[in-house]
Amino acid sequence: MPGTVILRSRRAKPFFSRHPWIYAGAIGEVQGQPADGDEVEVFSHGGHFIARGLYNSRSRVRVRLYCWEANRPLDESFWRERLEQAIRLRRDVLHLLAPGKACRLVFSEGDGLSGLTVDWYDGWVVLQFTGLGLALRRDMFVRILVELLRPRGILLRIEKSISPLEGLDLTEGVLWGETPREPVVIEENGVVFLVDLTGGQKTGFYLDQRENHVAVSRYAAGRRVLDAFCYTGGFGLHAARHGALEVLGVDSSAGAIRLAQLNAERNRLSQVRFVEAEVFRFLEELAREQQRFGLIILDPPKFAHRQSAVENALQGYRRLLALSLLLLETEGILVTCCCSGLITMEMLEELAAQAATKARRHVQILERHYQPADHPVAVSCRESSYLKCLIKRVY
Repeated sequence: MPGTVILRSRRAKPFFSRHPWIYAGAIGEVQGQPADGDEVEVFSHGGHFIARGLYNSRSRVRVRLYCWEANRPLDESFWRERLEQAIRLRRDVLHLLAPGKACRLVFSEGDGLSGLTVDWYDGWVVLQFTGLGLALRRDMFVRILVELLRPRGILLRIEKSISPLEGLDLTEGVLWGETPREPVVIEENGVVFLVDLTGGQKTGFYLDQRENHVAVSRYAAGRRVLDAFCYTGGFGLHAARHGALEVLGVDSSAGAIRLAQLNAERNRLSQVRFVEAEVFRFLEELAREQQRFGLIILDPPKFAHRQSAVENALQGYRRLLALSLLLLETEGILVTCCCSGLITMEMLEELAAQAATKARRHVQILERHYQPADHPVAVSCRESSYLKCLIKRVY
């Protein structure tokens, strides 16, 4: 029999509405002594069944919820059904499972599988676990994915900042099948990229920027472009392919810069140059040199991992915007991306307004963009909406 979790009085409403995270403070009583990773049934203070989930005493998210049917156990058939639903979206609706392509196959809460991310890279599958309960079922997920996808290999990557918070003890490596001996080649909107599945950031590539790469590239023709935090060249190479006169990319990762240079060569884009440097200092040096650009792209890493870090994150964005406005020519285009879910689009717009006032420049918002459809947002968990891309004109 599963253990039982009883919520405190007046704490059940979000979970009846299918929010998947129950924090420790919402729990009144735990019955049955469930072990970490065990299935539990959750009831309201008044004794009404709410949902089934997986328990973890080591995490602030004490229970992750998955099923709101009272008589449906969280067995292998349940997890298989969830994976099949996620794969059908990418294969049959979005048509992203084509040869040479890459996409996100499972987006954690967005696909009702809180704590699991699965990415597809032209026959290779990369898993990330951010929830202990699903990580303990790793072998089962691998077996199901092999049956459903018949991949060349399945790899495990670790989100190092989250593992201690969840009590995860995992080792990166190949879980099934072949080991990729060299970077995997994928094609995105006509641009070819080499992806390091074993050593690159996240699972190897920022799949969530696919549509934003295209949106930004429409402003690149005839401009000198600065791609800050360029990683392996996603924005910069798309800009070059769409007519940028010159592209300068900068990132602090030596490995990312090596791949970016290889990507430029593979795409025969000779007007692109990449520099390994600490980005803030590099932008300051460009400002001292009075360099000017017609298009500047800011796509920094996640600045705010928790609520307490939001103010420092906003300070980081203020500094980036101030430097960018020094470098941007009149009637230039400034692109700001943010992957911190705790920072909203409204916050980014307010930061742009503050920076414009301080620099005594006019800023027009031209476009707002978010994450693509293979990163779906669950309406019951708005926190699954995280990526923002703001395209602005400055004069």
